[in-house]
Amino acid sequence: MFAAAFAMDPVRFPDVYGPGARARVVARAEQVADPAAPGGVWSAERLAAAPDALRDVEVLCTGWGGPVLDAATLARMPRLTLVLYAAGSVRRVVTEEFWAAGIPIVTAAHANALPVAEFTVAQIVYALKDGWRHVLAARAARAPVRVGRAPGAYGATVGVLSLGATGRLVCERLRGYDVKVIAHDPYAAPPPGVRAVGPDELFATADVVTVHTPLTPETRGLVGRRLLASMKPGATLLNTARGAVLDEPALIEVLSERPDLFAVLDVTDPEPPLPGSPLFTLPNVVVTPHLAGSQALERRRLGDLVVDEFERWTLGEPLRWALDRRAYERMA
Repeated sequence: MFAAAFAMDPVRFPDVYGPGARARVVARAEQVADPAAPGGVWSAERLAAAPDALRDVEVLCTGWGGPVLDAATLARMPRLTLVLYAAGSVRRVVTEEFWAAGIPIVTAAHANALPVAEFTVAQIVYALKDGWRHVLAARAARAPVRVGRAPGAYGATVGVLSLGATGRLVCERLRGYDVKVIAHDPYAAPPPGVRAVGPDELFATADVVTVHTPLTPETRGLVGRRLLASMKPGATLLNTARGAVLDEPALIEVLSERPDLFAVLDVTDPEPPLPGSPLFTLPNVVVTPHLAGSQALERRRLGDLVVDEFERWTLGEPLRWALDRRAYERMA
């Protein structure tokens, strides 16, 4: 039987690894548990106080708040054979020493993309009805207000910027709607039914532009004033990726100059916005507090995905969601 340990933020642990997921792990592995913690999960502080606690661990079940997989951590787990990361991006935990060790790591990024895609599609449909604009106008007037003729979803054009896990899921879910979908991604071909376009055409022709670009040094400020100002009259910009992918000062300028445009921002730069930010007072922008990602019970999907992978691994089957170095370098 394998030796496995749970090591992550103890507060988030029960949300991510529910009773069912934990039972499935211990059915196939002996748990190296922290005897002082509910569920036996190791916190970063407890691991630091017990440097030899995980010396026999072969499978590390981790997630938000888990240990950085650097040389020191790897030396404390000399038998480590598999890492199950029940969260999205592994940028915070993976190091050069980890890649050199050749240990496979599974990420639940695909499972975390599902609620983001659901949130995105809901906001796209709402934007095509001018929902937020009517809500804000009615609140300001303290009376029902009709601010204009909403385009509606039939025949509208949705532009998807970047086709990673979330962008592709958005495209898939939009198949059930009577909309045209266009997309831009320099690294990936679009799925069936989606037309590839350049960024200029995407911003100039879409009724809603939804941003799913990972934040890297190359993509910081990618969406700047020129693209924003080119958006068609009445268009909506939706960002559920990372705030810094947008040039936020330029966005504020364009929204101030173009009251016909609208923005729905689930992420900002900085996050949260600074007190007094125009994002809270402009009549054509809504800021939501990073709601799109996995919330509460939705986080169980992350734990279930990596435990599925663990079971496949114990049966000698190939991993479906193991991350390689190339994919990692394009990850946020």
